[in-house]
Amino acid sequence: MHKLLATPFRQRLAAFGLGALAVLGYAPFYLYPIPILTLAGLFMLWHKAESPKQIFQLGYFYGLGLFGAGVSWIYVSLHDFGGMPMPAAVFATAAYCAFLALFPATAGWVSARFVHLRAYAMPFAWVLMEWVLNWIFTGFPWMTLGYSQVPYSPLAGLAPIVGVFGISLAAAASAAIVAGLLGGASRRPLLIALFSFWVGGSGLKQIAWSTPVGAPVTVSLLQGNVSQDMKWQPEEIRNTLRTYLSLARQYPAQLVVLPETALPLLWHQVPQDYLQALAEPAKALGGDTLVGAPEAVGDEYFNSMFSVGNAPTQKYSKFHLVPFGEFIPFKAALGWIYNDLLHIPLSDLSSGPKYQQPLAIAGQKVAVNICYEDVFGEEIIRQLPAATLLVNASNDAWYGRSLAAHQHLQISQTRAMETARMMLRATNTGATAIVAPNGMIVAEAPHFTTTALTGMAQGYTGTTPYVRFGNWPAVTLIVLAFGLLWGRKKK
Repeated sequence: MHKLLATPFRQRLAAFGLGALAVLGYAPFYLYPIPILTLAGLFMLWHKAESPKQIFQLGYFYGLGLFGAGVSWIYVSLHDFGGMPMPAAVFATAAYCAFLALFPATAGWVSARFVHLRAYAMPFAWVLMEWVLNWIFTGFPWMTLGYSQVPYSPLAGLAPIVGVFGISLAAAASAAIVAGLLGGASRRPLLIALFSFWVGGSGLKQIAWSTPVGAPVTVSLLQGNVSQDMKWQPEEIRNTLRTYLSLARQYPAQLVVLPETALPLLWHQVPQDYLQALAEPAKALGGDTLVGAPEAVGDEYFNSMFSVGNAPTQKYSKFHLVPFGEFIPFKAALGWIYNDLLHIPLSDLSSGPKYQQPLAIAGQKVAVNICYEDVFGEEIIRQLPAATLLVNASNDAWYGRSLAAHQHLQISQTRAMETARMMLRATNTGATAIVAPNGMIVAEAPHFTTTALTGMAQGYTGTTPYVRFGNWPAVTLIVLAFGLLWGRKKK
């Protein structure tokens, strides 16, 4: 093995391959040991590296493999549905993956600062950079290591306590231990630590962090399967309205949920008689329908979900917008991209209020989140512990038949575990699913079909440690660890 990796080129190639292989740990594959093993391989390369520069380069190539294989579906949204010319879309996707790769590289560089304590610093530096990626430039923590462990790994049991970054820390520590074992370090203390992580996590998975409240409700999650490239065409609007009305009538329930921007009209443009007809199947059962539609308020536009039915009409407006997809960052400098290269409807939206209350509908208190808002656990918990049920309305048709929809579902599974609540996902083309509080998928609709997923949803009450404290325990642990390592280094 040492001879195979004798040259810097071979080491970088190995790091790139390890990063790409790590994608198998995420949905739809769920092979959760693989990301830990690949990260252990990277840690071994870091440990043998001779300089911080070499460590940075190895981390960078691992990141190129991870993000190049994991989020290359960005190209589909830019070219296939955003109308960007192929060379520009290829360049933009490659440039973005190259930017994301800087974070694993920086994790390596940070750990290299600790020289003889590098093995201890590596897992903390890795998760620190994941956390930074969670908020910098509005955040894109898509390939966070912790997601790869949900819901099957024993380490997923940490979700209700320390959230996805706590899971990442346990997984990265496991990778460092594996690297130490393979590198010939003293086995007994390492094996005890590894055993503690995995057995402890398994035990935590057996705890019920919430309790049922109220009677279960019937749910119907509508999947219109409306072609993204035709959705906003005037001639297609009538067909879209007809599709969702037909599904609502064919699959009635106490809580009916349509996807994000399911109706390709501004809310005030939707005919009132249509809304009454859409609400009637749920209303007849004493329930409500959640409808996704853009909303105009003065000269501002919002991505919103509205309730219609038995309860008074309520709404949730998306707070965390997608840069370049829903708003134009640095508009004065970058506005030309939209004028000359991209053709994305509703690409300059306004954010809804930061703090919004759960919707009191269908006998539940429903915490709504739209599209990739559920990537940010610290934002989901703003509506808890009041909320009894989580609902995510998405339109992952932007990413075609790629890994994106499956990965997004796994992220929703993580939010269910962190909050100990059921998660209902209504999407345009998939993944439409019902997720239990333990993160397991109760039911999922076939992708790219016009259908509805029906089932039962139980409301839950209770406050997990993660709902109470968010990401701060994991972040505080990382800061304390670096404080201790820095003190040891000085001595």
